[in-house]
Amino acid sequence: MNQQANTQGNKRKFNKLYAMQLATIFLGFIVFGISENIKGPAIPRIQFDFNLDEKQLGTLLSLNALGYLIACSFTAILVRKWGIKAVSIISFASMILSGVFIYVSHTYPLFASSYFFMYIGNGMLEIALAILGARIFVKNTGTMMNLSHFFYGLSSTVAPLLATGVMSLTVFGYQLDWRGMYLVMLSLCLLPIIAALRSTFPGDDLAHEDRTSLKTLTRDPALWLMVLILSFGVVSELAVGGWLVNFLEKAYTWDMVKASGLLSAFFLTFSLGRLLLGPLTDRIGFVLSLILFSGFSAVCTFVALAGGESLAIFFAISGAGIAMIYPTVMAFIARRYPNGSDTAITFTVTLMGVGSVIGNYVIGWVIEGVKNMYGATTQLGLLRGLQAGYGFIGLCAVICAASGVVLYVYLKRRRELI
Repeated sequence: MNQQANTQGNKRKFNKLYAMQLATIFLGFIVFGISENIKGPAIPRIQFDFNLDEKQLGTLLSLNALGYLIACSFTAILVRKWGIKAVSIISFASMILSGVFIYVSHTYPLFASSYFFMYIGNGMLEIALAILGARIFVKNTGTMMNLSHFFYGLSSTVAPLLATGVMSLTVFGYQLDWRGMYLVMLSLCLLPIIAALRSTFPGDDLAHEDRTSLKTLTRDPALWLMVLILSFGVVSELAVGGWLVNFLEKAYTWDMVKASGLLSAFFLTFSLGRLLLGPLTDRIGFVLSLILFSGFSAVCTFVALAGGESLAIFFAISGAGIAMIYPTVMAFIARRYPNGSDTAITFTVTLMGVGSVIGNYVIGWVIEGVKNMYGATTQLGLLRGLQAGYGFIGLCAVICAASGVVLYVYLKRRRELI
């Protein structure tokens, strides 16, 4: 009888612990999506308040990538020294602190420094959440990774609307505006801090000698193929947000509302893909999933380009495929490198960050190059340039699928297919 009571007590304790772990990750992805996507409505007001020209604004936004890459370089080291729980809490706390700094910044140098600090925290948070997922989701890994990233997509979708609403609020006779909005929205990071404090996370007690070293990991061809898959997949994913509206407005002369509507449809299929298709990755295997989903996205992109304005909806449908790449890669890493997931994740995500910066530069270079071939000042030149640039986005998805095929063959020969 006592043994049964102890078993039930341990089960309740385990369920409560797992619930806190899930709350930390899900809430973490929600605030992560909010922090990355509230800048849209704030940027015009920031530019006006500080009287910034386009070059200064571009420099400010480039802090995103720089802070992200710097954070990638040291987060895994901190995890090994202090543990993932401490690093997760520090990541969330740094986001709150950056909100305070932004709120009190009334000179451009102070604001730019605060903004840079926010993206350091943002980069730490992305790595920390990926490591948390890799350690906790030992069962149904693909499903749970995709579900976690669904919360990121969901909060990313509503973040601009929330930001706009909060900026218009008046508290004690004072309008919050963009500074108050950043303070309020980033303060939401307090919620996952509470969940993390009430939880413990596996892996921190693993002895240093039991961890897989970076040197060992980089000798594995599978990891390098994962870098290719992730880099080209993320370029194809992120480029849509930057180029789709521009393409539709200039190539098809759509108005901003209609073009933005199709981009919203892309994010809708993107989020639904992660919510509904996650279980499929566990069923058919991670590598096969990467091939099929990236291939699907590529086909949809080229159908949309070939079909012209009448088939533009396929631009949106492609989101369901490309959405699966990042979380499925994280699931693969978690399964293949159980004792070195933090190092493997940091390595692949850092190289992905470099690749995404290069990829977006190449898209712009392709558009300009093809436009000049057909006549830089002609409508035909503009159309062909935009088609070529968006074609490169589809090509990235093709390379992602092709790299997956190479990985599939390599792992199958070694009987290590996941």
